Amino acid sequence: MGEATAAALPAPAKSTNLFMQIAVHSDGTITRPFVPDAPPSATGAVVSQDVPLDASLGTSLRLYLPNPVSPSPSPSPSKLPVILYFHGGGFVLFSTGSVFYHASCEAMAAAVPAIVVSLDYRLAPEHRLPAAYDDAVAAVLWLRDAAATNPWIAAHGDLSRCFVMGSSSGGNMAFNAGVRTKNLDLSPAAVRGLMLHQPYLGGVERMPSEAKSGDDVMLPLEANDTLWSLALPAGADRDHEFSNPAKAMSPEALTNLPRCLVTGSDGDPLIDRQRELIRWLREHAVEVVAKTDFAGFHAAELFVQEKADELFAAVRAFVSATSSTLDDDDVHMQPVSLSPCGK
Repeated sequence: MGEATAAALPAPAKSTNLFMQIAVHSDGTITRPFVPDAPPSATGAVVSQDVPLDASLGTSLRLYLPNPVSPSPSPSPSKLPVILYFHGGGFVLFSTGSVFYHASCEAMAAAVPAIVVSLDYRLAPEHRLPAAYDDAVAAVLWLRDAAATNPWIAAHGDLSRCFVMGSSSGGNMAFNAGVRTKNLDLSPAAVRGLMLHQPYLGGVERMPSEAKSGDDVMLPLEANDTLWSLALPAGADRDHEFSNPAKAMSPEALTNLPRCLVTGSDGDPLIDRQRELIRWLREHAVEVVAKTDFAGFHAAELFVQEKADELFAAVRAFVSATSSTLDDDDVHMQPVSLSPCGK
């Protein structure tokens, strides 16, 4: 990922920050900054393909497969886990093809290894929340209803080991998708865990890490405010459960959530929110693996190879540990219900 990402992005700086380049017009519409897209890759260390999700909504999925396939060691030596992934962008920017997210998904597919399924979902403000959550739920249901018919997953995917992951706003989406689908029978798929990387959360009262983020290179306070104003339902403030679940969501919503991995960086303006989320989940008996002491800034894994390696190592360990537990208990147990997490 390092070479592809470095070629796609300049060194992070507030002056070139993409979120700061969003133009909000008086009629509520916006103009987005240009971000180059990468097409699916037919050759290379990881190959990819696009498949439709809901043509009427314009949603789709991009699948990433290691090439040649390098199966993970357990519990099914000939099959790879499946990671359903939601990209970041504050619910407002980017797509599966955005060069840095495309490169990151390629790198993760190779590093875990896994089949990565990245969702191209509807963006705000044209489609305010919960539209992105609805698309995330539809992607989870695709694992149940259509994934087994995809040739790559049929040949190489282990649908008994699915994980729902997101970065930033995508982490928020993964959490909410999990909450909304946790009581569904997803057979032949089974979601074994949620992986919430730097989940995008907020609140009316500033937390210390937010208050000092005025000049942050990736998520300046002004941009953070703009993104929430565009993404939340009209008239909602940031204590809405979509942005501040620890304050506004009923604890009953957490019952039966699978294990969660929550990762974050000490220089992220969102880090205090992420640690609050971990405390809240644990208070309500959700098993959480927390790794919020990475050094760096928000989305550092898109710029810095070392940070990508740290994240992928945490993902690989979480997937492996969950798979080992299932192997001990019974890989073919009834599917665990899904639960949500993160920008």
